[in-house]
Amino acid sequence: MKLWTGRFSKEADKITNDFNSSIATDSRMYRDDIEGSIAHATMLGMTGIISPEDADIIISELKKIESEITDGSLKIDMEAEDIHTFVEGELTRRVGDPGKRLHTARSRNDQVALDIRLNLVKECESIDELLVKLISVLADMGEKYAYAVMSGYTHLQRAQPVTFGHYMLAYAEMFLRDRERLADCKKRMSRSPLGSCALAGTTYPIDREKTAELLGLDGICHNSLDGVSDRDFIIEMSACLSVISVHLSRFSEEIILWCSHEFKYIELDDAFSTGSSIMPQKKNPDIAELVRGKSGRVFGDLMTILTVMKGIPLAYNKDMQEDKDCIFDAVDTVKACLTAFIPMIETMTVKTENLRKAAAGGFINATDCADYLVSKGLPFRDAYKITGGIVAACIEKNTTLEELPLEEYGKFSDKFDDGIYEAINLDNCVKGRTSLGGPAPENVLREAERVKKLLNDER
Repeated sequence: MKLWTGRFSKEADKITNDFNSSIATDSRMYRDDIEGSIAHATMLGMTGIISPEDADIIISELKKIESEITDGSLKIDMEAEDIHTFVEGELTRRVGDPGKRLHTARSRNDQVALDIRLNLVKECESIDELLVKLISVLADMGEKYAYAVMSGYTHLQRAQPVTFGHYMLAYAEMFLRDRERLADCKKRMSRSPLGSCALAGTTYPIDREKTAELLGLDGICHNSLDGVSDRDFIIEMSACLSVISVHLSRFSEEIILWCSHEFKYIELDDAFSTGSSIMPQKKNPDIAELVRGKSGRVFGDLMTILTVMKGIPLAYNKDMQEDKDCIFDAVDTVKACLTAFIPMIETMTVKTENLRKAAAGGFINATDCADYLVSKGLPFRDAYKITGGIVAACIEKNTTLEELPLEEYGKFSDKFDDGIYEAINLDNCVKGRTSLGGPAPENVLREAERVKKLLNDER
């Protein structure tokens, strides 16, 4: 039975019912719907709007309904209009008139606004737990590979020496900021719209603050129009998930490059790779490729909710039913990506000898060569030009800065002596980059410890 019967003289067409129905999407919110209804019934009983006896009957039966849906003994009727209709209809079927009193001083408008907030608060927490696991893995890798010299890149060209540990901690910083964004989003999400009713509140003496307190929320939505029509929190969470997806996609791109034959920096575990149906030699980074690809879905979900909301006048409009499809898809996609990505990173083999070999051949110590000349009194621009000429000579002779004889250095400047070889040693190049945030191993170890402490202090 529809909650809005009475005004209409005939049943809606089946096409209308099917098109209007949202239960295929919002049935996942059954716990949230029941949690909100229990808090609402408790408040109604406390304020005397309904009798305490009726409130107790409602609460007791709602708990049974939740338990039965969870254990599978009660199947959600997918022909129902939405989860709110199903739960209220099942409650009324079981307890009669007390069940009909549950919806006093409440509309489906503020009910659904509450359900989605409660659901997404929990999802923020679930995603945060996954981010913590990923950051923890990256901190461990930062510590383990603090001394593993590799090329840092700009424009995908070898640029300056860093370490693999420093590289991993760069992503740890990105995901730490993702946690901050989610936590900040959760603050604005944790508000109760219950009591806004359809749009204009109610004449009943309800206690909105008590309902919010019972639900463990931080407060109420202070304007009834805003309470039922606000979906900013969904837009904001979609944006947060999109940024997480950007970081996962960038990381995936590096993994894909690094495990190629041309790089050979890493090897993915067999459990997190796939093969080819025709080429027996292939070992494909499908998880990383899928994570990279699925970022597009999350970005699309953000564009969907932005587009849905951009032209809607206050207050509730049926367009807003579309909010759940896109945010649930974004949530599920990001959770699936993180769940697969974490063990893939944790089990991959880092080929430190290949990292070092590639670093040695890329002239990534050229800046250190120039800095050496600066230490001998040359202006940096002069030192830069001289070093550029030396690099060109090395390329012509198919050699490296480390292998170039001292007499060849002397052709470019009389400032060179045996100290140049110590200055351009890759280990020394990295060790010397002690500026705060730099890749010196002592910095990397300290930063890995800082990240671990940040995570441990929250436990």
